[in-house]
Amino acid sequence: MAFDPSRHYPLGSSRPDLVRTPGGLALDELELHGENVTSEELRATPETLRLQADVARAAGRSQLADNLLRAAELASVPDETILEIYTALRPKRSTAAELAAWVERLEGWGAPATAAFVSEAAQVYAERGLLAA
Repeated sequence: MAFDPSRHYPLGSSRPDLVRTPGGLALDELELHGENVTSEELRATPETLRLQADVARAAGRSQLADNLLRAAELASVPDETILEIYTALRPKRSTAAELAAWVERLEGWGAPATAAFVSEAAQVYAERGLLAA
């Protein structure tokens, strides 16, 4: 059966066959109190986040869909790096060159939507005087 984002929400109950853990477990194989379940297994996978983005877009929630696509791009990026990016995006924390370096890194990691987001933020920060000196 083909995935229909306008009908198959929530994914976990309407199409559990499409949802897997990062380690490949199906939802019906996942035991929250099982001895083999780690916090890593409870994370959303890029595939699931992309499906959720499709659902959001089908419901007319394009901004949520864009956020979910960026989350899919960053799902494999270490938490510490995500925090570094978050800090770099705070007003007056980064220079234009530092944000440009993040854009390059993100593009190199295969995260074009997130790179475009950081690039747009850098442009807005420059216009509003929010870049570090």
